[in-house]
Amino acid sequence: MGRWNWNWEEPRSAAAPDSAQAPDPAERPDPPAGPEAEAHRARTVAFRRRRAGAAIAAVVLLALLIAALARGGGHAPVRSPTAAGAGAPHRTAGTRLSAAQQDALAERAENNAIDRVLAYTPAITRGGDTGNEIALTFDDGPGPYTERLVEVLNSLHVKATFFAIGEEERYFSGGTLLELRSGDVVGDHTETHPMMASLSRHEQHEELFEQIARIELLGGPRPRLFRPPYGSFNATTFQQLHAMHLLMVLWSTDTADYTLPGVHAIVERALAGAHPGAIILMHDAGGNRAETIAALPAIIAGLRKRGLRPVTLPRLMLDDPPPPGLPIPTSLAGD
Repeated sequence: MGRWNWNWEEPRSAAAPDSAQAPDPAERPDPPAGPEAEAHRARTVAFRRRRAGAAIAAVVLLALLIAALARGGGHAPVRSPTAAGAGAPHRTAGTRLSAAQQDALAERAENNAIDRVLAYTPAITRGGDTGNEIALTFDDGPGPYTERLVEVLNSLHVKATFFAIGEEERYFSGGTLLELRSGDVVGDHTETHPMMASLSRHEQHEELFEQIARIELLGGPRPRLFRPPYGSFNATTFQQLHAMHLLMVLWSTDTADYTLPGVHAIVERALAGAHPGAIILMHDAGGNRAETIAALPAIIAGLRKRGLRPVTLPRLMLDDPPPPGLPIPTSLAGD
């Protein structure tokens, strides 16, 4: 299996010179004196503080994980489940893993699965078609409907993937915290929901990084998945995702629930596009999501009637990843 060439769209000979790209903060020339300089210094200080906060949070999380593993000491060594489909921890006779150890092993296996997919493609629209798993995904949260939506999923014993907007965590972080406690996966949907293809390299980096920092500061694992707002991206986006080890996730079925077409229409669209490996797009915020919430029980009942099992995207990548050689998605926003 060949490895993916991350410079596919902009060969070095044809790419714009480095000087034409937005420089990183450390590479920028000194700004002019006056109000603009003060604004520049304020932005730089805020940026560095956010990065320092994220680094401190990462250290604290690492210490907590080490402490949790230490409390389970005296157990036989556990093999890391890295083969596709090896999601359950391996145990020898008489060995019992704590919940924290099981969660850590599962997260490691799923991250390894994402890395394997990233080795042959930077973006996906679906999983494989050899199993019976399907991924429900929700964009634009958290919002005032998020907690209610997660509670419905919990009552149906379903885990999903949420692509969250960083700035919304200032107001509705309770929704994201409930997702994390429920075993759902939180991905990156940028900090402010812009058209990524219209941004400079530095701006795209900031949109990705600041959302990641907010999720880590909430105590969640570092996001490994990214969904571009409006389906907008370009070669620069791919380069930034590569640097951050993020897999771009689009979708195979769009319910268009944001248009408020009615509960019946949302159910019909979701089930019409349901097949092994499908990635179904819905929303938990960005407007009134009462119709989406009301549609969930019928959607999940319909999936189960067909023998399909809703799982998170990392789990789908572990159990039934997309095959190599599929076309690389192009921007859906016409960029």
